[in-house]
Amino acid sequence: MSTAGRKLRLGLPKGSLQETTRRLFTQAGYQIRIAERSYYPDIDDPELECILIRAQEMARYVGQGVLDAGITGIDWTTESRARVKELADLRAPWPNYGPVRWVVAVKEGSKIRKPADLAGKRIATEVVNLTRRYLRRQGVRAEVEFSWGATEVKPPILADAIVDVTETGSSLRANNLRVIDTVIESTPRFIANPESVKDAWKLRKMERMLLMLKGAIEAIDRVGLMLNVPKQQLDAVLSVLPALGTPTISTLSDECWVAINTVIEEHLATTLYPKLVEVGARAIVEYPLNKIVG
Repeated sequence: MSTAGRKLRLGLPKGSLQETTRRLFTQAGYQIRIAERSYYPDIDDPELECILIRAQEMARYVGQGVLDAGITGIDWTTESRARVKELADLRAPWPNYGPVRWVVAVKEGSKIRKPADLAGKRIATEVVNLTRRYLRRQGVRAEVEFSWGATEVKPPILADAIVDVTETGSSLRANNLRVIDTVIESTPRFIANPESVKDAWKLRKMERMLLMLKGAIEAIDRVGLMLNVPKQQLDAVLSVLPALGTPTISTLSDECWVAINTVIEEHLATTLYPKLVEVGARAIVEYPLNKIVG
């Protein structure tokens, strides 16, 4: 069967995840251009067709087969109750790509202290299905209403409690709200239509894409490191040198010295380099990484 001209239709999240997603694809080796007011980004892979879709709607369109695959939070996949296949967790130490929590919050001073206290109360939220499922798990009956936004300002007059999303909790604290429980923790996921996964060509295309995306994520907070070491100090250097894998050790023109090439977490650099110098390392060179694959 010929695969010429075939395309994988990929949903990219519009909104808060958009810029970080574009940055991730760029680091993975793809070039994406998003024209102003366009919902159809250009990508330098002729086998991909990209469409910008709000994260809240992504799972629905993937589940329906309108899209073969897409990126959205597990919160919205669960909320939409769409039938999709999760292929990867894409959490990364970048804005909006780290874990976020949907929490139950009430106004400071509220008598609601624990989930059981929500019985008979009004709860405002964007994630109605998630909230109702949470209440069933808690064995609590309460009124859940959809909130169109500015959810954090509704207690205590318009709602007794809210279920809202937070990354640091600063917005909740700024609105004098207190968290009483967590409904779900969410991270960005790569999801696919179940029928698309059964298509060998599409599955291979998605797996290759994910290899590059995960390689880019793996490299985000790491750097490459090269250094020269006297052979007699090699064991001392290796004892203080953390590594992603086994360091590569090469001989130099001076037979009394060796070169080490390895990968470290970037945040370790400021404390590690002085220690390396103290045990004999020289010519320490740090270099950036785009991807770590395999």
